[in-house]
This record gives sequence, C-alpha cells and structure tokens, in this order.
Amino acid sequence: MKTRAITGFFFVLVMLSSVLLGEITFVIFFSLLGLLSLDEFYRLVKTDEIRPLRAGGILLGLTAFIAFILHLILNKDLSLLLAVIPVSVILCIAELYRKERKPFHSVSYTFLGVLMVIAPFCFYIGAAFAGGEYNYHYSLGFLILLWSSDTGAYLAGMKFGKNKLFERHSPKKTWEGFLGGMFMSLLAAFILSTQFTGISQVSWAVMSLIIVVCGTFGDLFESMLKRSMEVKDSGSLLPGHGGLLDRFDGLLLSAPLVYVYLYCVFQYN
Repeated sequence: MKTRAITGFFFVLVMLSSVLLGEITFVIFFSLLGLLSLDEFYRLVKTDEIRPLRAGGILLGLTAFIAFILHLILNKDLSLLLAVIPVSVILCIAELYRKERKPFHSVSYTFLGVLMVIAPFCFYIGAAFAGGEYNYHYSLGFLILLWSSDTGAYLAGMKFGKNKLFERHSPKKTWEGFLGGMFMSLLAAFILSTQFTGISQVSWAVMSLIIVVCGTFGDLFESMLKRSMEVKDSGSLLPGHGGLLDRFDGLLLSAPLVYVYLYCVFQYN
C-alpha cells in the first residue's frame, strides 16, 4: 500500500506539472505516455503465435503523433496524417518476410495497438486545443473528472456494492459503484464549471457523463483484453499500480468522444 501511494503521488504530480507547464511539455509528456502504453500493449499480447511488429508499430504511432501535434500547434493541415499510409504499407510488406506461425494475427495486433492506444491519446491531447489554442482547463478537467469517477466508484462500491455491473469481465464492479462514480464526477464538473468558464456548466456535465460511461466501458474493454491474455496487470511500469494501460483504461473510449463533443461545442456555439 505504501509503494502504491508513493507511486501514485509522484505520477500524478508529474502529470499535473506537464499539463500546467505549457503546450510543449504537455504534448511531449502525453505523447511519450502514449508510446510507452503502446509498447506495453505489444508486450501484453505477445505470445508464441502472436508477435506484433513492435518497432514498426511504435514508428507508426510516432508518425501519427507528430502529424497530429504539428496540426494542433502549428496549424498545419491534417493531410500530414497521410504519412501513416506509407508506414502502414511498409509494415504489411515487412510481415510477409517474417516467418511467423500466424502472420496475419501479428500484423492485425500491430495495427490494433495503434488504433486502441495512440488514437485515444491523440484525441486527449487534441481536447486541450479544442478552442483553437492550448488551454489546460480541458486537459486538466478531463483528468479530474476521470479521477473523480474512479474515486467515487471505488468508495461507493466498497460501501454499498451488491449488484454486479459486468461480472464476466470485471467481477468487482457494481452498479452502486458506477452510480457513485457518476455522482462524484458530476460534483467535480459543477466545481470545475465555476472556475473554468470557457464552456458552460451543462457542457462540463456532459463531459462528465461521457467520461463516466465511456470510461467504465474502457475499463471493461481493457479487462477483457487482460482476461483474454490471462494476465492480472497490463504491465509493471508503475509499482503498486500495474501498467500504464491499467491507469489509462478510462481514457481509451472516452477521450475520442470528449474531443468530438468539445469540437462541436466550439464550432457550433
């Protein structure tokens, strides 16, 4: 428990510092987290029959990050993302020359990792630029709403949890915990709306609901992956906490939808 608390404290401190120190620190730190999470994914799914192209997949993820970040910071055209096409073609050709037992499975997991991990981190970074320039209110607010949801779900689940939410993939999750997480996250959204007034109170509430619902499904999705691979934790990078994917599973499905929502808020209001 002591190791878990120390690791959590310093990791949160580093994350908050990266958000508050400005756009360059923010995008570099979370891009690095995304690439480390992708590498963790490849290590997680690797078996005797499935061997993703780790180096190639990370190169593809880095290409996507660079193109997306240049678009956000320098207002470059999104056509830069076309660079992922030749890299993807090279990965497909490279797999032809590898003598794997199930080559199509291997290359499929290579691309799945980029879609499942890199895309959500790109959208999370993009949410901070949804208003046209970097604003830490949205990236910080996202994290606070996500942490509030996790904390509320844990406390309510421990105190009142009886009815299983999705026992097949996560036996400990309960409907009571889910509702507790929703209450805590909505409360955090209300407080955030009084301090960060760039978007309305309703918009913060909608963000909260997206994060609670999709964050829960993201957690279940990652649990399904770990159960499929018969492992307890996605990795061991964070002592006492498991891996990065264990810490950011709530971001996997919620970040893309939060980005889309914020984009619509700023484009059509």
